[in-house]
Amino acid sequence: MAIIRKQQVEVEGRWHEEEVIVEQDDLSPWADKRPMTNVGRGRPRTDADARVTGTAKYTYDVALPGMLWAGILHSPHPHARVKSIDTTRAAALPGVRCILTHDDTPLLTDVARFHGEEIAAVAAESEAILADALDLLSVEYEKLPFVVDPVAALAEGAVQIHPENDRGGNRAAPPTEYCRGDVERGFSEADVVVEARYRTSAAVHNSLEPHGSVAMWENDLLTVWDTTQHIFGIRAELAEKLSIPLNKVRVISQYMGGGFGAKNDLSKATALAAIMARNTRRPVKLMLTREQENLSSGHRPPAVVDVELGARKDGTLTAIRARSITTSGAYGNYGFSVCGPMQDLYRCENVQTVQENVFINTGPSCAFRAPGFSEGAFALESAMDELADTLGMDPLELRLANYAESNQVRQMPYSAKHLRESYRSGADAIGWHERSNGSEGRLRRGIGMASQIWGGGGAPPSYATMRVNADGTFDLATGTQDLGTGTKTVMTQVAAEELGVAEEKIRITIGDTLACPYSLLSAGSLTVPSVSPAVRNAASEVKRQLLDLAAAMLDSDAAQLDIRNGEVVACPGGERKLTVDEVAAKAGNYMIIGKGARGPNPTDSSVNTFGVQFAEVEVDIGTGEVRVLRVVAAHEFGRVLNPLTL
Repeated sequence: MAIIRKQQVEVEGRWHEEEVIVEQDDLSPWADKRPMTNVGRGRPRTDADARVTGTAKYTYDVALPGMLWAGILHSPHPHARVKSIDTTRAAALPGVRCILTHDDTPLLTDVARFHGEEIAAVAAESEAILADALDLLSVEYEKLPFVVDPVAALAEGAVQIHPENDRGGNRAAPPTEYCRGDVERGFSEADVVVEARYRTSAAVHNSLEPHGSVAMWENDLLTVWDTTQHIFGIRAELAEKLSIPLNKVRVISQYMGGGFGAKNDLSKATALAAIMARNTRRPVKLMLTREQENLSSGHRPPAVVDVELGARKDGTLTAIRARSITTSGAYGNYGFSVCGPMQDLYRCENVQTVQENVFINTGPSCAFRAPGFSEGAFALESAMDELADTLGMDPLELRLANYAESNQVRQMPYSAKHLRESYRSGADAIGWHERSNGSEGRLRRGIGMASQIWGGGGAPPSYATMRVNADGTFDLATGTQDLGTGTKTVMTQVAAEELGVAEEKIRITIGDTLACPYSLLSAGSLTVPSVSPAVRNAASEVKRQLLDLAAAMLDSDAAQLDIRNGEVVACPGGERKLTVDEVAAKAGNYMIIGKGARGPNPTDSSVNTFGVQFAEVEVDIGTGEVRVLRVVAAHEFGRVLNPLTL
């Protein structure tokens, strides 16, 4: 039954309340001691053969009859006004079919605000003709002053990237402030205070597969093959920008060569391909080059983080104060929660954070593996190490002394937290308590550690459907996407576990807005906790119908039957009665179809993930060269993950 509910939703480390329509999830969790046949067991990926043999079709592999090749001309300047664009020579080149500038679409600009901003786009009969046409475009620029440092962008007299901005200087949004307790009192009670500024640099994703799309119109229907982490999001954004109904847009992403957050949203390349395909009535392929990918497709933004910690002699934190300055690049206003770890990772009554998000003359910032929290954790954990050194205290003992048992921001318990076990198992694995940092000589060795906190609890809505074929095979569909993380395999395992059949019996379809029901974007560690419950519910509904039919065939009670290893058996004895194949054959072309939905999140607990990393490194103090010798990571259940000796 569908219900309307207000709930707290966490995406990429930021919480917000929204009103959502959700369907109740009545399935109880699999029992901890229940033996698992599929889930939690290693197996080859369901699409491994296609990937390693090269038969998997990525966006770049799509080739359609009459397809044109498209490309983009990017600004070579970080800030410049386009005085003129001469397209005459390019348009006269045989084989050029479409040229777009800012006069044709607002996706292209006459004021470039970063090196790599899109100035013009061309579609041509071949890649060679396209390259020549782009070279023949003549652009006259007026260079403008620029700023690329987030701190400098806030200084008085800094270059104004958006002069019309009414938020004060280059602020992309008002500062985000958080406070609990009395920070000034907390520092007055401290025996020791440490403060430091930390900087993190920009980082580009550099997935094996760059951004790109193939767009094709059939009358008024648009089909787009896209390298994306959210097929339904791309469908919605394309429909909005092109002013067409949602049911006139189909987005397909069967395989993707990595995303890591850069492919969450609609790229200009995709929209431009769709526009040129509509203008020419020909399919258009537009794939970014590696240089273009690095300039314009998004990156982890740089951050400047000031941290101040106050503590008593025994290590108890009395106050935490932090200020972060990060950037959206030249556009946008979405700032990532750099100060999230400061607010919640350690127990402290007095916390104050301020987060600034500013414009600078660089390409767009975007999500990149725990965006914001990675930068914040680096700063906080570095400051905790400095505090431990000042106190003469073991860094691990300092963290244990300030262990948080509950979510202090949301004022509720965690659904589960096993970070203590992670500390213990990770420390044992690397020999933390036997370490001897600070060896003499040119080569110095040391062992360090750091904690992490993140979201990852998932959220509705996500859906799945499953149908039974007359030969006892199953078709599973869900509108998620696979970044290369094995999503197809995970969902197949979940469905097989719930059904009680072999994984080979299940065929899964993902990455197609026409063939699949809606699922959330694949970001923020959302996919498995959001989609797998929907898959399990769909499989459970199919199982219920199969058992109802089997009960009629056996003149039995469905409640007394179960499916194990592809056989319908009586409970609790387990005596074989029928095979699933026999039940499916009886159903024939009477379609058994199950629908599953992801239910609401709990309202009385916070779902977070935790972990710890230990590393042994060697530093050559003569050259500054650093070698990582060993790495140990332990997740929130205290289990050591793949200790590495390098």
